[in-house]
Amino acid sequence: MDLITAITPWLIFMAALLALSGIFSAAEAAFFYLKVEDRRKLAAGGKTQQIAAQLLNDPDRLLSAVLFWNLVVNVLYFSLASVVGIRIEKEFGGAAAAGFAGGSLMMIIFSSEMLPKSLAVLRAPGIATLLAIPAAIAIRLADPILPMLRLVITLSRRLIWPGFKPEPYLQVSDLERAIQFSTENAALLEQEQVALQNIVSLSDLTVNELMRPRRQYRSFRPPVMRADLDGEVPPSGYLLVTEPDSEDVAGAFNLMTATELPEENLERLASPVLYAPWCTKASVVLQQMITRQREVAAIVNELGEVIGVLTLSDAAEAIFSYHSGRSERLLHRQTFEEVEPGVWLIPGMTSLRRLAKRFGADVPPIRPTTVNGLLHEELEQLPEPGDEVSWGPFHFHVVSVPQRGQPIVRLSLIQNEEEST
Repeated sequence: MDLITAITPWLIFMAALLALSGIFSAAEAAFFYLKVEDRRKLAAGGKTQQIAAQLLNDPDRLLSAVLFWNLVVNVLYFSLASVVGIRIEKEFGGAAAAGFAGGSLMMIIFSSEMLPKSLAVLRAPGIATLLAIPAAIAIRLADPILPMLRLVITLSRRLIWPGFKPEPYLQVSDLERAIQFSTENAALLEQEQVALQNIVSLSDLTVNELMRPRRQYRSFRPPVMRADLDGEVPPSGYLLVTEPDSEDVAGAFNLMTATELPEENLERLASPVLYAPWCTKASVVLQQMITRQREVAAIVNELGEVIGVLTLSDAAEAIFSYHSGRSERLLHRQTFEEVEPGVWLIPGMTSLRRLAKRFGADVPPIRPTTVNGLLHEELEQLPEPGDEVSWGPFHFHVVSVPQRGQPIVRLSLIQNEEEST
C-alpha cells in the first residue's frame, strides 16, 4: 500500500507524458499525410484550419519542432519509468521491475506511436485542425533551440560524412527502362509512350529550356484596355500584365477560357504568377504551379529580371506533343531543317541538350543551355550574320538575326566538314 501511494504521482506524470507523446506523434502523421487538395481546403477554411495550412509552409521547421518535443517527452517518460522501476525492485525484486519496464515500453509504443499515428492517417485533415494550435505553440517554444540543432546537424554532415549524398528513391533512367519494357510487354499506345517519355524528360530539363522567351510573348503595362489586344489573343494565350514601372511580368489571365472582357482595367482579372529561377528543373516548377494553382510562371535570371514565362498550356503541349521542342511549339517550324546532306538550319532557342541527344555526341560542359547562350558566351557579344563558332563536334554559322524573333543558325558537323575538305 505504501508503494502504491509513493508511485502514484509518478504514474500520473507518466500518463500525462504518454498523452503528450501521442499528440506529437499524431501531429507528425496528420500534417505530413495531408494531400494537396486537403491543404487547399484548410487554407480556405476557418482560422484554425488556416493555421494548420500555414504551418506546412515551412515543413522542416514543423517537423524539427515536433520531433524535438516528442524526443524530450519520451526521455522524461523513460526517466520516470526508471524511478518507478527502482522502487518496485526494492519491494518486489528484479523480475517485477523488469516486467514494469517491459510494460512501460509496450505502453508507449502502442498508445503513443501506433494508435495516434493510425488515427491521424485515417483522419488527417481533422486531426491537423485539432492540433494546429498546440503545434504552433510547440514550434514557438522550440524556435530558440532549432538553430543550434541545425548547426549540429550541419557540422555532423560536414565533419563525419562530408561525402554523404542521399540516394534517390528512383532514377530517371529507371523510369525510362520501365516505360520501354511496359511498352514491349503491354503494347501501350504510342501516344501514351510519348507522353510518359516527355514527362520523364522534365526531370532533366531546366525551366529555361522549356520556357517561352521574351521575344515570343506580348506583355502589357497597366492600365490595360481591351483595345490594346487589337482584337487578337496574344501568342501565349494569356494576358500577361507587367509591373507598373518595369517590363517584368507580375500577373496573368487566361484569355483562351474568357467568355467576355471589360473595356478597361483588364489587369484586375490577372492572378499573380509564380517566380522561378532559370536553373530550376522544369518538373519542380510544374509541380509548384499545380500545387499553388498558378497557370503562369515567370522565369528570372541571376539579377532577378524576367527572361521568359512558362504557361500550363506550353507545359501540357510539351508533354503530349510528338514534337516537344520549343521550335515546333513556338515557331511552328522544324528544329532541324536539313538544307543539304550534313547541314541543318536551326533556331537559336534550340537546346544544347537536345542537340547532343539528336546526334548522339559527347559535348564539353558549358553553362549556357541553348544555342543562343552558347553564341553569346563564345562571341562575347550579340551574334551577327556571318559569325561562326565551333563547339565540340558542331560548327555554327549565324545566317540571320531578325530584329524580333529567333536567330537562324547553320549547323554542321566538324567531322563531315573535314571529310568534305
